[in-house]
Amino acid sequence: MAVAAVSEAWPELELAERERRRELLLTGPGLEERVRAAGGCLPPRLFTLPLLHYLEVSGCGSLRAPGPGLAQGLPQLHSLVLRRNALGPGLSPELGPLPALRVLDLSGNELEALPPGQGLGPAEPPGLPQLQSLNLSGNRLRELPADLARCAPRLQSLNLTGNLLDAFPDTLFRPGALPLLSELAAADNRLRELSPDIAHLASLKTLDLSNNQLSEIPAELADCPRLKEINFRGNKLRDKRLEKMVGGCQTRSILEYLRVGGRGSRARARAEGPEKEDTRKKRRERKQRRESGEGEEEVADAARLLLRVLHVSENPAPLTIRVSPEVKDVRPYIVGAVVRGMDLQPGNALKRFLSSQTKLHEELCEKRTAATIATHDLRSVRGPLLYTARPPQDLKIVPLGRKEAKAQELVRQLQLEAEEQRKQRKRQSVSGLHRYLHLLDGKENYPCLVDTDGDVISFPPITNSEKTKIKKSTCDLFLEVTSATSLQVCKDIMDALVLRMAEMNKHTLENREEESLSDTEPNTASRRLPDPQRSPQGEKDGPCPLVVEQVRVLDPEGSLRVVYPSKADLAVVPPHVTVVR
Repeated sequence: MAVAAVSEAWPELELAERERRRELLLTGPGLEERVRAAGGCLPPRLFTLPLLHYLEVSGCGSLRAPGPGLAQGLPQLHSLVLRRNALGPGLSPELGPLPALRVLDLSGNELEALPPGQGLGPAEPPGLPQLQSLNLSGNRLRELPADLARCAPRLQSLNLTGNLLDAFPDTLFRPGALPLLSELAAADNRLRELSPDIAHLASLKTLDLSNNQLSEIPAELADCPRLKEINFRGNKLRDKRLEKMVGGCQTRSILEYLRVGGRGSRARARAEGPEKEDTRKKRRERKQRRESGEGEEEVADAARLLLRVLHVSENPAPLTIRVSPEVKDVRPYIVGAVVRGMDLQPGNALKRFLSSQTKLHEELCEKRTAATIATHDLRSVRGPLLYTARPPQDLKIVPLGRKEAKAQELVRQLQLEAEEQRKQRKRQSVSGLHRYLHLLDGKENYPCLVDTDGDVISFPPITNSEKTKIKKSTCDLFLEVTSATSLQVCKDIMDALVLRMAEMNKHTLENREEESLSDTEPNTASRRLPDPQRSPQGEKDGPCPLVVEQVRVLDPEGSLRVVYPSKADLAVVPPHVTVVR
Protein backbone atom coordinates (compact mmCIF):
# COMPACT_ATOMS: atom_id res chain seq x y z
CA MET A 1 0.00 0.00 0.00
CA ALA A 2 2.82 2.40 0.84
CA VAL A 3 4.54 1.76 -2.51
CA ALA A 4 1.27 2.33 -4.35
CA ALA A 5 0.76 5.60 -2.51
CA VAL A 6 4.24 6.82 -3.44
CA SER A 7 3.66 5.84 -7.10
CA GLU A 8 0.40 7.74 -7.11
CA ALA A 9 1.97 10.84 -5.55
CA TRP A 10 5.04 10.81 -7.79
CA PRO A 11 4.08 9.34 -11.20
CA GLU A 12 7.06 11.15 -12.80
CA LEU A 13 9.46 8.92 -10.87
CA GLU A 14 7.74 5.73 -11.93
CA LEU A 15 7.77 6.87 -15.56
CA ALA A 16 11.43 7.89 -15.40
CA GLU A 17 12.38 4.51 -13.94
CA ARG A 18 10.33 2.58 -16.50
CA GLU A 19 11.75 4.49 -19.48
CA ARG A 20 15.26 4.66 -18.03
CA ARG A 21 15.29 8.41 -18.46
CA ARG A 22 18.42 10.50 -18.00
CA GLU A 23 16.57 13.79 -17.43
CA LEU A 24 13.89 14.69 -14.92
CA LEU A 25 12.09 18.00 -14.40
CA LEU A 26 9.81 18.45 -11.37
CA THR A 27 7.79 21.66 -11.33
CA GLY A 28 4.23 22.92 -11.46
CA PRO A 29 1.47 23.86 -9.01
CA GLY A 30 1.03 20.41 -7.48
CA LEU A 31 4.69 20.02 -6.57
CA GLU A 32 4.61 22.22 -3.47
CA GLU A 33 1.93 20.18 -1.73
CA ARG A 34 3.66 16.87 -2.50
CA VAL A 35 7.02 18.12 -1.18
CA ARG A 36 5.32 19.44 1.96
CA ALA A 37 3.82 15.98 2.50
CA ALA A 38 7.34 14.52 2.14
CA GLY A 39 8.61 16.69 5.01
CA GLY A 40 10.01 19.54 2.92
CA CYS A 41 12.44 17.21 1.14
CA LEU A 42 12.57 15.37 -2.14
CA PRO A 43 11.09 11.85 -2.06
CA PRO A 44 13.66 9.11 -1.32
CA ARG A 45 12.54 7.20 -4.39
CA LEU A 46 14.04 9.95 -6.54
CA PHE A 47 17.45 8.83 -5.35
CA THR A 48 16.92 5.34 -6.77
CA LEU A 49 17.29 6.58 -10.38
CA PRO A 50 21.06 6.14 -10.89
CA LEU A 51 20.89 6.85 -14.65
CA LEU A 52 19.86 10.48 -14.16
CA HIS A 53 22.20 13.03 -15.75
CA TYR A 54 19.96 16.10 -15.33
CA LEU A 55 17.66 16.89 -12.41
CA GLU A 56 15.68 20.10 -12.02
CA VAL A 57 13.29 20.95 -9.19
CA SER A 58 12.25 24.60 -9.34
CA GLY A 59 9.62 26.98 -8.03
CA CYS A 60 8.72 24.97 -4.93
CA GLY A 61 8.27 27.12 -1.82
CA SER A 62 8.06 24.09 0.47
CA LEU A 63 11.41 22.53 -0.51
CA ARG A 64 13.81 23.32 2.37
CA ALA A 65 16.40 20.57 1.85
CA PRO A 66 17.17 18.05 -0.91
CA GLY A 67 17.09 15.21 1.60
CA PRO A 68 19.51 12.39 2.38
CA GLY A 69 20.62 9.97 -0.30
CA LEU A 70 21.20 12.33 -3.21
CA ALA A 71 24.97 11.83 -3.47
CA GLN A 72 24.78 8.07 -3.04
CA GLY A 73 21.77 7.56 -5.32
CA LEU A 74 22.65 9.83 -8.27
CA PRO A 75 26.34 9.21 -8.99
CA GLN A 76 26.07 10.07 -12.71
CA LEU A 77 24.38 13.44 -12.22
CA HIS A 78 25.88 16.09 -14.55
CA SER A 79 23.48 18.98 -13.85
CA LEU A 80 21.53 19.77 -10.67
CA VAL A 81 19.12 22.71 -10.82
CA LEU A 82 17.34 23.61 -7.55
CA ARG A 83 16.42 27.23 -8.20
CA ARG A 84 13.60 29.37 -6.76
CA ASN A 85 12.87 27.03 -3.85
CA ALA A 86 13.21 27.57 -0.08
CA LEU A 87 16.51 25.83 0.58
CA GLY A 88 18.20 27.12 3.73
CA PRO A 89 19.60 28.31 5.97
CA GLY A 90 22.19 25.62 5.13
CA LEU A 91 22.22 22.33 3.25
CA SER A 92 21.77 19.39 5.55
CA PRO A 93 23.13 16.94 4.67
CA GLU A 94 25.69 18.48 2.34
CA LEU A 95 25.26 17.86 -1.37
CA GLY A 96 28.52 16.13 -2.29
CA PRO A 97 30.36 14.14 -3.14
CA LEU A 98 28.97 14.23 -6.69
CA PRO A 99 31.92 13.15 -8.85
CA ALA A 100 30.33 13.83 -12.27
CA LEU A 101 28.50 17.09 -11.51
CA ARG A 102 29.34 19.94 -13.90
CA VAL A 103 26.49 22.42 -13.36
CA LEU A 104 24.97 23.37 -9.98
CA ASP A 105 22.25 26.03 -9.77
CA LEU A 106 21.02 26.95 -6.27
CA SER A 107 19.86 30.46 -7.17
CA GLY A 108 16.81 32.11 -5.65
CA ASN A 109 16.74 30.19 -2.37
CA GLU A 110 17.18 31.16 1.31
CA LEU A 111 20.72 30.00 1.92
CA GLU A 112 22.57 31.95 4.63
CA ALA A 113 25.73 29.89 5.08
CA LEU A 114 27.42 26.79 3.69
CA PRO A 115 29.65 25.58 6.55
CA PRO A 116 31.40 22.18 6.51
CA GLY A 117 28.83 19.40 6.77
CA GLN A 118 26.02 21.70 5.58
CA GLY A 119 27.48 22.92 2.33
CA LEU A 120 28.40 21.83 -1.16
CA GLY A 121 30.59 18.87 -0.23
CA PRO A 122 33.90 17.84 1.30
CA ALA A 123 37.19 19.53 0.43
CA GLU A 124 39.45 16.49 0.80
CA PRO A 125 39.10 14.75 -1.55
CA PRO A 126 37.16 17.34 -3.59
CA GLY A 127 33.43 16.78 -3.31
CA LEU A 128 32.70 18.38 -6.70
CA PRO A 129 35.84 17.62 -8.72
CA GLN A 130 34.26 18.27 -12.16
CA LEU A 131 32.05 21.25 -11.30
CA GLN A 132 32.32 24.01 -13.91
CA SER A 133 29.38 26.32 -13.18
CA LEU A 134 28.07 27.32 -9.74
CA ASN A 135 25.13 29.72 -9.36
CA LEU A 136 24.41 30.92 -5.81
CA SER A 137 22.74 34.20 -6.80
CA GLY A 138 19.63 35.51 -5.07
CA ASN A 139 20.28 33.96 -1.66
CA ARG A 140 21.19 35.45 1.77
CA LEU A 141 24.79 34.34 2.01
CA ARG A 142 26.93 36.44 4.38
CA GLU A 143 30.11 34.53 3.65
CA LEU A 144 31.45 31.91 1.30
CA PRO A 145 32.89 28.62 2.52
CA ALA A 146 36.63 28.93 2.98
CA ASP A 147 37.18 25.57 1.27
CA LEU A 148 35.15 26.37 -1.86
CA ALA A 149 38.22 26.29 -4.13
CA ARG A 150 39.31 22.91 -2.77
CA CYS A 151 35.79 21.47 -3.05
CA ALA A 152 35.41 22.60 -6.71
CA PRO A 153 38.92 23.09 -8.12
CA ARG A 154 37.80 23.12 -11.79
CA LEU A 155 35.25 25.89 -11.39
CA GLN A 156 34.92 28.14 -14.46
CA SER A 157 31.87 30.29 -13.64
CA LEU A 158 30.83 31.57 -10.20
CA ASN A 159 27.67 33.69 -9.77
CA LEU A 160 27.18 35.26 -6.33
CA THR A 161 24.93 38.17 -7.39
CA GLY A 162 22.33 39.40 -4.93
CA ASN A 163 23.62 38.11 -1.59
CA LEU A 164 24.90 39.77 1.62
CA LEU A 165 28.64 39.18 1.18
CA ASP A 166 31.03 41.77 2.58
CA ALA A 167 34.26 40.01 1.59
CA PHE A 168 35.68 37.13 -0.42
CA PRO A 169 37.56 34.41 1.48
CA ASP A 170 41.33 34.76 1.10
CA THR A 171 41.54 31.15 -0.07
CA LEU A 172 39.59 32.01 -3.22
CA PHE A 173 42.48 34.06 -4.62
CA ARG A 174 45.44 31.94 -3.56
CA PRO A 175 47.87 31.13 -6.39
CA GLY A 176 46.57 28.12 -8.34
CA ALA A 177 43.38 27.80 -6.26
CA LEU A 178 40.99 28.28 -9.19
CA PRO A 179 43.12 28.14 -12.32
CA LEU A 180 40.14 27.84 -14.71
CA LEU A 181 37.81 30.49 -13.26
CA SER A 182 36.87 32.82 -16.13
CA GLU A 183 33.64 34.44 -14.88
CA LEU A 184 33.08 35.95 -11.44
CA ALA A 185 29.84 37.84 -10.72
CA ALA A 186 29.14 39.31 -7.27
CA ALA A 187 27.03 42.37 -8.04
CA ASP A 188 24.49 43.68 -5.53
CA ASN A 189 26.32 42.57 -2.38
CA ARG A 190 28.04 44.50 0.44
CA LEU A 191 31.67 44.00 -0.57
CA ARG A 192 33.94 46.56 1.08
CA GLU A 193 37.27 45.62 -0.45
CA LEU A 194 38.83 43.60 -3.23
CA SER A 195 42.10 41.86 -2.47
CA PRO A 196 45.13 42.55 -4.73
CA ASP A 197 45.51 38.77 -4.84
CA ILE A 198 42.71 38.66 -7.43
CA ALA A 199 45.59 38.93 -9.93
CA HIS A 200 46.21 35.22 -9.24
CA LEU A 201 43.05 34.33 -11.20
CA ALA A 202 45.00 33.64 -14.36
CA SER A 203 41.94 32.73 -16.51
CA LEU A 204 39.60 35.51 -15.36
CA LYS A 205 37.87 37.16 -18.33
CA THR A 206 34.71 38.72 -16.83
CA LEU A 207 34.35 40.42 -13.45
CA ASP A 208 31.12 42.06 -12.24
CA LEU A 209 31.27 43.75 -8.82
CA SER A 210 28.71 46.49 -9.51
CA ASN A 211 26.52 47.94 -6.75
CA ASN A 212 28.74 47.11 -3.78
CA GLN A 213 30.51 49.25 -1.17
CA LEU A 214 33.99 49.29 -2.67
CA SER A 215 36.06 52.44 -2.19
CA GLU A 216 39.15 51.31 -4.10
CA ILE A 217 40.04 49.06 -7.00
CA PRO A 218 43.46 47.44 -6.58
CA ALA A 219 45.99 48.27 -9.26
CA GLU A 220 46.91 44.58 -9.36
CA LEU A 221 43.62 43.91 -11.16
CA ALA A 222 45.38 45.13 -14.31
CA ASP A 223 47.76 42.16 -13.98
CA CYS A 224 44.99 39.62 -14.74
CA PRO A 225 46.33 38.45 -18.11
CA ARG A 226 43.00 37.54 -19.77
CA LEU A 227 40.64 40.11 -18.27
CA LYS A 228 38.32 41.49 -20.99
CA GLU A 229 35.27 42.89 -19.22
CA ILE A 230 34.79 44.55 -15.81
CA ASN A 231 31.85 46.27 -14.13
CA PHE A 232 32.32 48.43 -11.03
CA ARG A 233 29.33 50.73 -11.50
CA GLY A 234 27.45 51.70 -8.36
CA ASN A 235 30.51 51.80 -6.07
CA LYS A 236 31.57 55.04 -4.33
CA LEU A 237 35.26 55.14 -5.22
CA ARG A 238 37.69 57.57 -3.58
CA ASP A 239 39.32 58.26 -6.93
CA LYS A 240 36.54 60.31 -8.55
CA ARG A 241 38.16 60.17 -11.95
CA LEU A 242 38.21 56.39 -11.76
CA GLU A 243 34.59 56.41 -10.56
CA LYS A 244 33.65 58.39 -13.64
CA MET A 245 35.63 56.05 -15.88
CA VAL A 246 33.92 52.88 -14.61
CA GLY A 247 30.61 54.50 -15.50
CA GLY A 248 31.41 55.09 -19.14
CA CYS A 249 34.84 53.93 -20.33
CA GLN A 250 35.87 50.66 -21.88
CA THR A 251 37.61 48.00 -19.83
CA ARG A 252 40.90 48.50 -21.66
CA SER A 253 41.04 52.20 -20.67
CA ILE A 254 40.21 51.47 -17.03
CA LEU A 255 42.88 48.78 -16.75
CA GLU A 256 45.43 51.07 -18.36
CA TYR A 257 44.56 53.78 -15.82
CA LEU A 258 45.07 51.27 -12.97
CA ARG A 259 48.27 49.98 -14.54
CA VAL A 260 49.99 53.38 -14.52
CA GLY A 261 48.84 54.14 -11.00
CA GLY A 262 45.98 56.52 -11.65
CA ARG A 263 45.93 60.30 -11.55
CA GLY A 264 48.94 61.95 -9.92
CA SER A 265 51.02 58.81 -10.24
CA ARG A 266 54.29 60.71 -10.81
CA ALA A 267 53.86 62.81 -7.64
CA ARG A 268 53.04 59.67 -5.68
CA ALA A 269 56.09 57.95 -7.14
CA ARG A 270 58.36 60.71 -5.84
CA ALA A 271 56.70 60.58 -2.40
CA GLU A 272 56.76 56.82 -2.11
CA GLY A 273 60.35 56.39 -3.22
CA PRO A 274 62.26 54.39 -5.83
CA GLU A 275 60.97 50.96 -4.72
CA LYS A 276 57.38 51.79 -5.64
CA GLU A 277 58.55 53.31 -8.94
CA ASP A 278 60.50 50.13 -9.75
CA THR A 279 57.39 48.09 -9.07
CA ARG A 280 55.35 50.20 -11.50
CA LYS A 281 58.14 49.99 -14.09
CA LYS A 282 58.13 46.20 -13.89
CA ARG A 283 54.35 46.25 -14.24
CA ARG A 284 54.62 48.33 -17.42
CA GLU A 285 57.22 45.93 -18.80
CA ARG A 286 54.91 42.98 -18.13
CA LYS A 287 52.14 44.85 -19.96
CA GLN A 288 54.38 45.39 -22.99
CA ARG A 289 55.28 41.71 -23.05
CA ARG A 290 51.60 40.79 -22.93
CA GLU A 291 50.76 43.23 -25.71
CA SER A 292 53.48 41.75 -27.89
CA GLY A 293 51.57 38.46 -27.76
CA GLU A 294 48.19 40.08 -28.06
CA GLY A 295 47.91 39.26 -31.76
CA GLU A 296 48.34 35.57 -31.02
CA GLU A 297 45.65 35.73 -28.35
CA GLU A 298 43.23 37.45 -30.74
CA VAL A 299 43.91 34.77 -33.35
CA ALA A 300 43.20 32.10 -30.74
CA ASP A 301 39.93 33.82 -29.77
CA ALA A 302 38.94 34.12 -33.42
CA ALA A 303 39.54 30.41 -33.90
CA ARG A 304 36.98 29.53 -31.25
CA LEU A 305 33.52 28.30 -32.13
CA LEU A 306 30.64 29.85 -30.23
CA LEU A 307 27.28 28.17 -29.66
CA ARG A 308 24.67 30.23 -27.85
CA VAL A 309 21.77 28.33 -26.31
CA LEU A 310 18.44 30.18 -26.27
CA HIS A 311 16.25 28.93 -23.40
CA VAL A 312 12.54 28.44 -24.04
CA SER A 313 11.83 31.14 -21.45
CA GLU A 314 13.78 33.64 -23.61
CA ASN A 315 11.98 32.64 -26.81
CA PRO A 316 8.66 34.40 -27.55
CA ALA A 317 7.49 31.58 -29.86
CA PRO A 318 9.31 28.31 -29.02
CA LEU A 319 8.72 25.30 -31.24
CA THR A 320 7.15 22.24 -29.60
CA ILE A 321 6.62 18.62 -30.62
CA ARG A 322 3.77 16.57 -29.17
CA VAL A 323 4.25 12.79 -29.25
CA SER A 324 1.22 10.58 -29.79
CA PRO A 325 0.85 7.10 -28.25
CA GLU A 326 0.89 5.46 -31.71
CA VAL A 327 4.69 5.76 -32.03
CA LYS A 328 5.39 3.77 -28.88
CA ASP A 329 5.77 0.43 -30.68
CA VAL A 330 7.25 1.88 -33.88
CA ARG A 331 9.92 4.53 -33.24
CA PRO A 332 9.20 6.12 -29.85
CA TYR A 333 12.09 8.57 -29.35
CA ILE A 334 12.48 12.03 -30.87
CA VAL A 335 14.58 15.12 -30.10
CA GLY A 336 14.35 18.48 -31.87
CA ALA A 337 16.34 21.72 -32.02
CA VAL A 338 16.35 24.99 -33.93
CA VAL A 339 19.68 26.35 -35.20
CA ARG A 340 19.91 29.93 -36.47
CA GLY A 341 22.77 31.59 -38.29
CA MET A 342 23.95 28.99 -40.83
CA ASP A 343 25.44 30.33 -44.06
CA LEU A 344 24.85 27.87 -46.90
CA GLN A 345 25.10 30.31 -49.82
CA PRO A 346 28.80 30.41 -50.76
CA GLY A 347 30.28 27.78 -53.08
CA ASN A 348 29.60 24.20 -52.11
CA ALA A 349 28.54 24.95 -48.51
CA LEU A 350 25.13 23.32 -48.99
CA LYS A 351 26.66 20.25 -50.60
CA ARG A 352 29.14 19.89 -47.73
CA PHE A 353 26.30 20.22 -45.20
CA LEU A 354 24.27 17.44 -46.84
CA SER A 355 27.38 15.25 -47.18
CA SER A 356 28.12 15.72 -43.49
CA GLN A 357 24.59 14.59 -42.66
CA THR A 358 25.05 11.50 -44.84
CA LYS A 359 28.33 10.71 -43.09
CA LEU A 360 26.62 10.91 -39.69
CA HIS A 361 23.95 8.52 -40.97
CA GLU A 362 26.64 6.07 -42.01
CA GLU A 363 28.71 6.30 -38.83
CA LEU A 364 27.01 7.39 -35.59
CA CYS A 365 23.51 6.48 -36.82
CA GLU A 366 24.79 3.05 -37.92
CA LYS A 367 23.17 3.34 -41.36
CA ARG A 368 19.98 4.71 -39.79
CA THR A 369 19.46 1.59 -37.67
CA ALA A 370 20.30 3.46 -34.44
CA ALA A 371 18.77 6.81 -35.40
CA THR A 372 17.76 9.02 -38.32
CA ILE A 373 18.49 12.72 -38.85
CA ALA A 374 16.17 15.11 -40.67
CA THR A 375 16.90 18.78 -41.38
CA HIS A 376 14.32 21.35 -42.47
CA ASP A 377 14.17 24.99 -43.59
CA LEU A 378 12.65 26.63 -40.50
CA ARG A 379 10.77 29.20 -42.61
CA SER A 380 8.63 26.39 -44.03
CA VAL A 381 8.00 24.64 -40.70
CA ARG A 382 4.65 25.51 -39.14
CA GLY A 383 4.37 24.46 -35.51
CA PRO A 384 3.35 23.06 -33.17
CA LEU A 385 4.35 19.67 -34.58
CA LEU A 386 2.88 16.22 -34.01
CA TYR A 387 5.03 13.09 -33.97
CA THR A 388 2.75 10.17 -34.67
CA ALA A 389 2.39 6.91 -36.63
CA ARG A 390 -0.10 6.11 -39.42
CA PRO A 391 -0.99 3.11 -41.55
CA PRO A 392 0.98 3.16 -44.85
CA GLN A 393 -2.18 3.71 -46.87
CA ASP A 394 -3.08 6.82 -44.81
CA LEU A 395 0.33 8.51 -44.71
CA LYS A 396 0.73 11.06 -47.53
CA ILE A 397 3.96 12.95 -48.20
CA VAL A 398 5.66 14.93 -50.97
CA PRO A 399 9.07 13.21 -50.79
CA LEU A 400 12.27 15.06 -51.67
CA GLY A 401 12.50 15.27 -55.47
CA ARG A 402 9.28 13.34 -56.06
CA LYS A 403 5.55 13.85 -56.44
CA GLU A 404 3.06 13.42 -53.60
CA ALA A 405 2.44 9.78 -52.76
CA LYS A 406 1.08 7.58 -50.01
CA ALA A 407 3.76 5.83 -47.99
CA GLN A 408 2.52 2.49 -49.26
CA GLU A 409 3.01 3.60 -52.89
CA LEU A 410 6.38 5.24 -52.15
CA VAL A 411 7.78 2.14 -50.49
CA ARG A 412 6.57 -0.05 -53.36
CA GLN A 413 8.13 2.33 -55.89
CA LEU A 414 11.44 2.33 -54.00
CA GLN A 415 11.38 -1.48 -53.85
CA LEU A 416 10.95 -1.66 -57.64
CA GLU A 417 13.80 0.81 -58.13
CA ALA A 418 16.01 -1.23 -55.79
CA GLU A 419 15.28 -4.39 -57.77
CA GLU A 420 16.15 -2.58 -61.01
CA GLN A 421 19.43 -1.40 -59.45
CA ARG A 422 20.34 -4.97 -58.55
CA LYS A 423 19.67 -6.15 -62.10
CA GLN A 424 21.69 -3.35 -63.70
CA ARG A 425 24.65 -3.68 -61.35
CA LYS A 426 24.38 -7.45 -61.10
CA ARG A 427 24.86 -7.38 -57.35
CA GLN A 428 22.72 -7.36 -54.23
CA SER A 429 23.79 -3.98 -52.79
CA VAL A 430 21.75 -0.86 -53.53
CA SER A 431 22.27 2.86 -52.91
CA GLY A 432 20.32 5.90 -51.76
CA LEU A 433 17.04 5.57 -49.88
CA HIS A 434 16.69 1.99 -51.08
CA ARG A 435 19.21 0.86 -48.44
CA TYR A 436 16.78 1.70 -45.62
CA LEU A 437 13.59 0.00 -46.78
CA HIS A 438 14.27 -3.06 -44.62
CA LEU A 439 13.90 -0.90 -41.50
CA LEU A 440 10.14 -0.79 -42.19
CA ASP A 441 9.74 -4.54 -42.49
CA GLY A 442 6.91 -5.88 -40.31
CA LYS A 443 5.63 -2.40 -39.34
CA GLU A 444 1.86 -1.96 -39.42
CA ASN A 445 2.24 1.79 -38.92
CA TYR A 446 4.92 4.17 -40.19
CA PRO A 447 6.28 7.09 -38.09
CA CYS A 448 5.86 10.64 -39.34
CA LEU A 449 6.18 14.26 -38.23
CA VAL A 450 3.16 16.43 -39.07
CA ASP A 451 2.95 20.24 -39.05
CA THR A 452 0.03 22.38 -37.92
CA ASP A 453 -1.37 22.39 -41.51
CA GLY A 454 -1.64 18.60 -41.41
CA ASP A 455 1.24 18.13 -43.88
CA VAL A 456 3.76 15.35 -43.26
CA ILE A 457 7.22 16.96 -43.27
CA SER A 458 9.21 13.89 -42.27
CA PHE A 459 8.88 10.12 -42.78
CA PRO A 460 11.75 8.53 -40.81
CA PRO A 461 13.86 6.62 -41.57
CA ILE A 462 13.13 7.14 -45.30
CA THR A 463 12.77 10.78 -46.38
CA ASN A 464 11.81 14.37 -45.67
CA SER A 465 9.20 16.48 -47.43
CA GLU A 466 9.85 18.76 -50.37
CA LYS A 467 7.87 21.39 -48.42
CA THR A 468 10.71 21.99 -45.92
CA LYS A 469 13.67 21.25 -48.21
CA ILE A 470 16.99 22.92 -47.32
CA LYS A 471 18.15 25.46 -49.92
CA LYS A 472 21.17 27.69 -50.37
CA SER A 473 19.13 30.59 -49.00
CA THR A 474 18.33 28.66 -45.80
CA CYS A 475 19.91 30.21 -42.71
CA ASP A 476 17.60 28.96 -39.92
CA LEU A 477 17.04 25.22 -39.60
CA PHE A 478 14.84 22.85 -37.64
CA LEU A 479 16.62 19.60 -36.79
CA GLU A 480 15.08 16.32 -35.67
CA VAL A 481 16.60 13.02 -34.62
CA THR A 482 14.40 9.95 -34.19
CA SER A 483 15.30 6.52 -32.86
CA ALA A 484 13.84 3.19 -31.90
CA THR A 485 16.76 2.58 -29.53
CA SER A 486 16.83 5.26 -26.82
CA LEU A 487 16.38 8.94 -26.08
CA GLN A 488 20.06 9.27 -25.18
CA VAL A 489 21.06 8.04 -28.64
CA CYS A 490 18.96 10.86 -30.12
CA LYS A 491 20.65 13.45 -27.90
CA ASP A 492 24.17 12.17 -28.56
CA ILE A 493 23.63 12.33 -32.31
CA MET A 494 22.03 15.77 -32.06
CA ASP A 495 25.13 16.94 -30.13
CA ALA A 496 27.35 15.65 -32.93
CA LEU A 497 25.18 17.26 -35.62
CA VAL A 498 25.15 20.69 -33.95
CA LEU A 499 28.93 20.62 -33.39
CA ARG A 500 29.55 19.69 -37.02
CA MET A 501 27.28 22.52 -38.15
CA ALA A 502 29.31 24.95 -36.03
CA GLU A 503 32.57 23.69 -37.57
CA MET A 504 31.17 23.92 -41.09
CA ASN A 505 29.70 27.38 -40.56
CA LYS A 506 33.03 28.74 -39.32
CA HIS A 507 34.84 27.19 -42.27
CA THR A 508 32.30 28.80 -44.62
CA LEU A 509 32.67 32.22 -43.02
CA GLU A 510 36.46 32.05 -43.16
CA ASN A 511 36.46 31.05 -46.83
CA ARG A 512 33.37 32.92 -47.94
CA GLU A 513 35.12 35.33 -50.28
CA GLU A 514 37.33 32.70 -51.87
CA GLU A 515 34.51 30.17 -52.34
CA SER A 516 32.18 32.80 -53.80
CA LEU A 517 34.73 33.50 -56.55
CA SER A 518 35.02 29.81 -57.38
CA ASP A 519 31.28 29.12 -57.28
CA THR A 520 30.05 28.31 -60.79
CA GLU A 521 26.84 26.58 -59.79
CA PRO A 522 23.89 28.23 -61.61
CA ASN A 523 21.80 29.09 -58.59
CA THR A 524 19.99 32.40 -58.32
CA ALA A 525 20.24 32.31 -54.55
CA SER A 526 24.03 32.45 -54.76
CA ARG A 527 23.86 35.62 -56.87
CA ARG A 528 21.66 37.55 -54.44
CA LEU A 529 22.90 40.71 -52.86
CA PRO A 530 24.11 40.13 -49.30
CA ASP A 531 21.45 40.45 -46.63
CA PRO A 532 22.75 42.86 -43.97
CA GLN A 533 20.74 41.04 -41.31
CA ARG A 534 22.35 37.70 -42.24
CA SER A 535 25.89 38.85 -42.85
CA PRO A 536 28.17 37.24 -40.28
CA GLN A 537 29.04 39.70 -37.58
CA GLY A 538 32.05 37.61 -36.77
CA GLU A 539 33.84 38.76 -39.91
CA LYS A 540 34.75 41.99 -38.16
CA ASP A 541 33.85 41.55 -34.50
CA GLY A 542 35.28 38.10 -33.79
CA PRO A 543 33.56 34.73 -33.58
CA CYS A 544 29.93 34.71 -34.72
CA PRO A 545 27.86 32.26 -32.68
CA LEU A 546 25.27 29.85 -33.96
CA VAL A 547 22.13 30.18 -31.87
CA VAL A 548 20.62 26.87 -30.75
CA GLU A 549 17.02 27.30 -29.61
CA GLN A 550 15.53 24.78 -27.22
CA VAL A 551 12.68 22.61 -28.55
CA ARG A 552 10.36 20.89 -26.10
CA VAL A 553 8.92 17.42 -26.69
CA LEU A 554 5.62 16.87 -24.86
CA ASP A 555 3.66 13.72 -24.06
CA PRO A 556 -0.02 13.37 -25.11
CA GLU A 557 -1.15 15.16 -21.91
CA GLY A 558 1.11 18.13 -22.60
CA SER A 559 3.68 17.32 -19.89
CA LEU A 560 7.34 17.83 -20.68
CA ARG A 561 9.04 14.71 -21.93
CA VAL A 562 12.39 16.13 -22.98
CA VAL A 563 13.94 19.46 -23.92
CA TYR A 564 17.01 19.90 -26.09
CA PRO A 565 19.55 21.26 -25.49
CA SER A 566 19.26 20.97 -21.72
CA LYS A 567 22.18 21.79 -19.45
CA ALA A 568 23.25 18.15 -19.67
CA ASP A 569 23.57 18.40 -23.46
CA LEU A 570 26.55 19.83 -25.35
CA ALA A 571 28.41 19.36 -22.07
CA VAL A 572 31.41 17.58 -23.59
CA VAL A 573 32.78 19.71 -26.42
CA PRO A 574 36.25 20.18 -27.93
CA PRO A 575 38.52 22.79 -26.29
CA HIS A 576 38.00 25.25 -29.17
CA VAL A 577 34.21 25.27 -28.73
CA THR A 578 32.46 27.56 -26.23
CA VAL A 579 28.81 26.97 -25.33
CA VAL A 580 27.13 30.09 -23.95
CA ARG A 581 23.99 29.32 -21.92
